[in-house]
This record gives sequence, C-alpha cells and structure tokens, in this order.
Amino acid sequence: MKSLLRYTVFNAIALYITNLLLEGMVVEGGLETYFVAGFILSILFKLVKPVLNLVSLPLNVVSLGLFSFFINTILLYILTVFMPNITISAFTFYGTSFAGFVIPDFSLSSFWAFVFAAGALSITVNFLNWVIKR
Repeated sequence: MKSLLRYTVFNAIALYITNLLLEGMVVEGGLETYFVAGFILSILFKLVKPVLNLVSLPLNVVSLGLFSFFINTILLYILTVFMPNITISAFTFYGTSFAGFVIPDFSLSSFWAFVFAAGALSITVNFLNWVIKR
C-alpha cells in the first residue's frame, strides 16, 4: 500500500513536470486531476505493464530493450483514454541553445508527442526514485 501511494505521488509530480515542459500536453483541472491520473498511471504500471512486457518480449529482445519506450507510450495513451482531462497533441519545439549546444526547431506528430511525454515521465519518476533512495 505504501509503495502504491509513493508511486501515485511520483507519477502526479511527473505529470506536473511534464505538463510544464511539453506544450503539447494539457492537463485541465487542479491537484485532484494530477493525483487521480497518478493513481491510474500507477495501477497501469503495476498491472498492465507486466502483461505488455510479456507479450512484447520478442520485440524487446530484438530491439535490445528499446521497445519498452513504446510500452510506456501505450500506457500513457491508455491514461489519456481514461482521463479526458489530459490531452497530448502534436506540437512544435522551437529549439534552444545552451553552452554551445544547439537543438534546432522541429515539429512532433501526435505519436512522437506521446513518445516524448512518456520518456519525460519515465525520466522524472526514475529521478524521484533515485532521490528518495539516497
């Protein structure tokens, strides 16, 4: 129970941070929406992700684990189906530069917006897990 509560909070925080970072992700509602979505996402990761990992095991082996990003994308899509307050749509990243590194402008379709959002969620949740374990 404590693990589910911790992952619910982590997923709610990750959704908030991803909403701030990606302009294609829109979360309507307040704090309650984030926590309900975090709870649904935690349930999806605990129940549905192992089944999807087992079904996609051959693809995961062939791609050396890179297919797991698409499993996270599928779970994020399922979240948007259950939570109509959360939408992810195509957007344009207007580029940035920092310390001599330049990321140019590029446009993302809806599919790639889901992939980027799933990646940002995964990175944020893993970072929060790392911070808590230290």
